[in-house]
Amino acid sequence: MTQQLTVLENDTALSFNFDEALNYHGRGFPGGVAHGFKMLEAALPLLNGGRPVERRKLHVLTAFPGPGARDVVELVTRANTEGRYEVDIQAGDQAAVEAARGRYWFRVTYGNTVIELVVQPGIIDPEFIALGRKPDRTPEDERRQEVLKHEMANRIMALPAGQVYLARQVSE
Repeated sequence: MTQQLTVLENDTALSFNFDEALNYHGRGFPGGVAHGFKMLEAALPLLNGGRPVERRKLHVLTAFPGPGARDVVELVTRANTEGRYEVDIQAGDQAAVEAARGRYWFRVTYGNTVIELVVQPGIIDPEFIALGRKPDRTPEDERRQEVLKHEMANRIMALPAGQVYLARQVSE
């Protein structure tokens, strides 16, 4: 069964799968696309009593600047284009797992409902972060980083969203 993210556009259901998100993004950061997909998969059911939300009413604040996650959020919500997507690498839970830059922390707001999400321990390979932070990567490092990106995407997409992202409602 294909995993889908479903939102509403003026009460019309729109669904997006992971391959569509990868194609929209351009496939450069498949691990980041998987993060964005699973983050939304964990958050969306908590925002409107399990019913689909109006895509243009979602706001996202994140400490994760990755373009893959940003592009998934844009595809599904149009938040980046419409100024409802904000990256602040200092925002949120300082204990959240670190990325090469920033942290894997998201806050998704829909009306008065606010959900915060952090990646679960053990999801991120420390080698991936170390290579991402390495200033002068060799061609061998670049090839290894590509392998790790794909491994991360496959690992994340094989898991239920709740095993990838811990989501908690912080207000309503």
